[in-house]
Amino acid sequence: MSDLAAPPDVAQELERYRAELTGYCYRMLGSAFEAEDAVQDTMVRAWRSYDRFEGRSSLRSWLYRIATNACLDILGGTGRRARPMDLASPGSAEGPLPGTLPESTWISPAPDGRLLPATSDPADLADQRESVRLAFVAALQHLAPRQRAVLILREVLAWKAAEVAELLDTTVASVNSALQRARATLAAAGPATTDPALPLDEEQRALLGRYVAAFESYDLDALTSLLHEDATLSMPPFGLWLRGPAEIRTWMLGIGAGCRGSRLVPVTANGTPGFGQYRPSPDGGHEPWALQVIEISQGRITGLNSFLDTERLFPLFGLPARLEPEAR
Repeated sequence: MSDLAAPPDVAQELERYRAELTGYCYRMLGSAFEAEDAVQDTMVRAWRSYDRFEGRSSLRSWLYRIATNACLDILGGTGRRARPMDLASPGSAEGPLPGTLPESTWISPAPDGRLLPATSDPADLADQRESVRLAFVAALQHLAPRQRAVLILREVLAWKAAEVAELLDTTVASVNSALQRARATLAAAGPATTDPALPLDEEQRALLGRYVAAFESYDLDALTSLLHEDATLSMPPFGLWLRGPAEIRTWMLGIGAGCRGSRLVPVTANGTPGFGQYRPSPDGGHEPWALQVIEISQGRITGLNSFLDTERLFPLFGLPARLEPEAR
């Protein structure tokens, strides 16, 4: 590291922007892990080239330029990430479980603390949470990479068209045209709406409390009573997804019956409630099984999203590697 160009105090200044840059890169890339890689690359590039930063733009704008280029480099060699619902029609709870698809196929969840900068404005925080919902991030992936950057910078981060044009080395007219096309594509993608979930109101807390009680006791009558009629269940890296309380119940009593006896540990993910799910271990205690992201609308659960890559996701969310048996 002896060839680094920045003075020591610059590292602290750069770190002030890590959370918001991670949120930006996550919206661009759809992967918490790729976003963190892009931001780390941004920080290293900024540190190494700091002696050439002439201050003609703000430090924040300069970092966003570097981060955008890092994301565009990554997107140049990959296909778009998606949710199971974007790739196929709903499956049957009674059919065989299909094979898994590569990690690069999927939108992955991310903890709020890694994505959202500290703010004292509740309205601004609500908007930031809305813009990292799984459905919204998945819809963004339908946009070409530069359109994606334009829409996020203009619509989510409220940059002026001239600022975006400068960042992307283009014209204001090109930015406005890209934004118009991006809006049309996003409207056609139609990301599902969910209720503002954080901070939880009394009704939402009660709903989640009933969900935890029903899931941990494996009371499927109680659990399915909490589901919207069009509720979905998905479990990347499997491409299978199910729709409707009856299909979800059949799954949980059949192929998914190994979830009986699970324990849930609360987290926040993508601006919504989530849980680390631990299934019973043969030698006692509970082992990681899934990172659940719960979507809620109009007092019902509309989405049960279970991500099974616990080896990487549980450390990311600060979840323990195992739950030991409770003392009696």
